[in-house]
Amino acid sequence: MIIMASEEPVGKVTHYYSNIGVAIIAVSAVIRNGDHIRIKGSSTDITQVVRSMQIQHINVEEANEGDEIGLKVDGKVRKGDIVYKILQ
Repeated sequence: MIIMASEEPVGKVTHYYSNIGVAIIAVSAVIRNGDHIRIKGSSTDITQVVRSMQIQHINVEEANEGDEIGLKVDGKVRKGDIVYKILQ
């Protein structure tokens, strides 16, 4: 039996710094280090584990609704891409 994972939107990309591979994300639901996420847009589809995120250049383990985080990403993302948490 195959169980499909569901996805819950947790944020939106507001900026991407290609020189350091970091996306700025406006958070709409809790994101934690170790979460599996998917960043999806018109030409973006990246799945990765959250390994490093910062608020105001300070490393954090968790971000909550209303926070704006810097997130190290595994590929190019674009402004407006949606960030989803993959629920197991």
